[in-house]
Amino acid sequence: MPSQNFPTGPSGARPVVATRREALYNVETTRRIEREALAHRPIHALMSRAGLSVARLALALRPHARTIWVACGPGNNGGDGLVAAAHLHRWAQAQGGSPRVVVTHWTRDSSDDSRLPADARQALAAAQQSGVEFAEQPPDEFDLAIDALMGIGAMRPPEGRLGAWLSLLRTTPELVLCVDLPSGLNADTGALEPTADTSPHLRPGPRHTLSLLTLKPGLFTAHGRDAAGKVWLDDLGVVPPTEPPVTAWLAGQQHPMGEKAARAHASHKGSFGDVVVIGGQGISMNGAGMTGAALLAARAALRAGAGRVFVGLLQGPGVDELTWDPVSPELMFRRPDRLLERATLREGCVVCGCGGGDAVRTVLPRVLSGATRLVLDADALNAIATDTSLQSLLRDRQGRGWSTVLTPHPLEAARLLGSDTNTVMADRLRAAQALADGFGVVCVLKGSGTLITAPSEIPWINPTGNAALATAGTGDVLAGMVGSALARPFDTTGSAILGRVAEAVFQHGWLADHWPAGSALCASDLAARVRPLA
Repeated sequence: MPSQNFPTGPSGARPVVATRREALYNVETTRRIEREALAHRPIHALMSRAGLSVARLALALRPHARTIWVACGPGNNGGDGLVAAAHLHRWAQAQGGSPRVVVTHWTRDSSDDSRLPADARQALAAAQQSGVEFAEQPPDEFDLAIDALMGIGAMRPPEGRLGAWLSLLRTTPELVLCVDLPSGLNADTGALEPTADTSPHLRPGPRHTLSLLTLKPGLFTAHGRDAAGKVWLDDLGVVPPTEPPVTAWLAGQQHPMGEKAARAHASHKGSFGDVVVIGGQGISMNGAGMTGAALLAARAALRAGAGRVFVGLLQGPGVDELTWDPVSPELMFRRPDRLLERATLREGCVVCGCGGGDAVRTVLPRVLSGATRLVLDADALNAIATDTSLQSLLRDRQGRGWSTVLTPHPLEAARLLGSDTNTVMADRLRAAQALADGFGVVCVLKGSGTLITAPSEIPWINPTGNAALATAGTGDVLAGMVGSALARPFDTTGSAILGRVAEAVFQHGWLADHWPAGSALCASDLAARVRPLA
């Protein structure tokens, strides 16, 4: 029977859901919020609340745990874990001794507790006085682990005992609850410090993260999504006395999926914009046919709500031309030279590059200098990366007030930046913002936690999508969806374009997240499931 020491009432933690827009704060801003909060609260107040929240969530996630391993480090993150361990131990004692709570405490391979921060030292003393079991090594068996090894300020490589414990936390099939963020994860970038024994890609068991005080960008991009698993937030009741600058937005759902977009009865196909897809190099060009990429983009644009979609395939002379699509006969095929006419380029949104191959180089100068709304993908990006004249044309577009969206994957982004993939992945936010600022465009940097950036705008991180999208053609589908989002008349300010693009990116990932179980995701099926954008 519960005693007066057993947790009652709702926990301060709430789940972070894809449908809700959330403010994300980097380490510097989080530290500032923490300092302001500590200045108006008794010492140890934040750690006491944080530890209690961790303990409550741990029991909610695994109410029948028999053995709980709490891995604590030498900082305040470890202090939060110690407070949680003390609560869990007291509640266990009130219930007859179950679950068993075992703490391993790493103090920089030193037994000198005086080196601990004041809050963590107080938490250690309280845990010891409570009777919590301390051990040199993790228990042989446990069914819940609490990762409180390294916090947002940790810079030390995980070696020795710390590295061994972290390797176990990353590889165990049991449930792991991370305090504030997974140990070794960069809170700002989502880069994960590897251990000697594990790959940063491993996530074999259920993972949860209770982010404290603020949500951090690194939880939602790069390796963060895999390492963090399900993210929860407890702001610890802190309302900053000054408005902190937002580092990024977690882009929530702007319109419920399946909600029919309101359209005026007195409408016609021209009311919803034209999309012009130029790409799809023919097999006669150099033996590498990529016609399907352009068709996927066009089909997706049509299903996303464009009024008309034109397709210009870059096919060589003397071959049988593809003049219609039996899957989507509504698509209107034109020879590229017809679509490159000035009036056509200025009427709708051009999607250029999907399967364009080497052939796309010949049309890019006219596209860059004539299309008022433009989505550049795949081979168009690779061509621009190696041609300074095309780069100049791309930069000139911002001065004309034209809208441009780039949709690179990390390798394409690296080529555009004159960098390499490892550098891009080490700080995806920085890379995406550099592309946006450097070319005066909206950048959609694809990958886990797709980033949407624009000059002088707060970045957005998309919360949807999964590895099922790692298959050929899904990027072409996204390019078509973005083209449809920009085809209709709208406010061309940076924030408005970000919102339009973010809606397309969100739905693209949402479809993958809700894909029928047991059915492989392929791009043609994905395009067929695209829904009209609001």
